[in-house]
Amino acid sequence: MKSWLFLGVAILSEVIATSALKASEGFSKTTPSMIVLIGYGLAFYFLSLTLKTIPVGIAYAVWSGVGIIGVSVIGLLVFKQKLDFPASLGMAFILIGVLIMNVFSKSVAH
Repeated sequence: MKSWLFLGVAILSEVIATSALKASEGFSKTTPSMIVLIGYGLAFYFLSLTLKTIPVGIAYAVWSGVGIIGVSVIGLLVFKQKLDFPASLGMAFILIGVLIMNVFSKSVAH
């Protein structure tokens, strides 16, 4: 269970870092740039802890899939970036894939 908490922290850190990357304007703004560096450092550290017990393919699929959804929501709410129907549908498929893996796969440590 602790590994899934670590994965959640990794995802949250990555979403924050990626959102700050947009705000850093090519690393020209100091505060968002520092958030990017710290956020990605935390994301990869906690992802590495996750990989001690969760298979790399599963952990990375969940990390990237949930991260895509999280960054897209931040893009919508904070940066007012709209998604069209095909983009939304594609992300729905990603989310469904993550759910299917976690509910039905024997590779996932429950």
